[in-house]
Amino acid sequence: MKYLLTSGGVQNASIHQVLLEMLGKPIEECHAIAITTASYALKRGMDLAVNFIQGKDEAPMVDVGWKSVGLLELSAVSVVDPAIWQPAVEQADVILVNGGDPLFLHHWFVESGFDRLLPQLTGVYVGMSAGSMVLTPRIGTEFVEWQKTPEQSDATLGLVDFSIFPHLDHPQLPDNHMQAAKEWAKRLTNPAYAIDDTTAIRVIGSNVDVISEGNWVKLQ
Repeated sequence: MKYLLTSGGVQNASIHQVLLEMLGKPIEECHAIAITTASYALKRGMDLAVNFIQGKDEAPMVDVGWKSVGLLELSAVSVVDPAIWQPAVEQADVILVNGGDPLFLHHWFVESGFDRLLPQLTGVYVGMSAGSMVLTPRIGTEFVEWQKTPEQSDATLGLVDFSIFPHLDHPQLPDNHMQAAKEWAKRLTNPAYAIDDTTAIRVIGSNVDVISEGNWVKLQ
């Protein structure tokens, strides 16, 4: 699996071009699977999910011209025979994963078995915010909101070896400033990036590089 981890979706020409390179063919020929599970843990989560699916939000993902888009709800397929839904996922060219609550998303990745399937896939994974954070080793305690238990860990999947502080300097998120990102990184034991919404991190095998038309920093 190739990973394109964003804070705000396919926001600009640079990220769009890298996505094309990773796909290896025109977007118009690609079949996508969209996952918006993470949004349901937030206030107005149902509205956020509909906007994501319909391509009406400010984070371009679903509405970039795919040949087809299927919807996968991880909390539903956790009780469905994998033989019913896995073939469509395995045949998809790209998996689009919405933002929301990263620990809620992590929970349903594991419950559904999607976490075990994901590394075996051959397409491209495009994450946005929580959809990117869920692949990291830890999200940091600052981003722990949804809690299954009072002792909820900030650990996530660890499919990449770095953590992500998203939405750097976003005007609607005043707490997501550089000093906060630096303090967040001090409490981690792995590499970490702070990225704004015009930045993406590309991961292919052991190769990691940053694509940006804005601000980002590798903190450790």
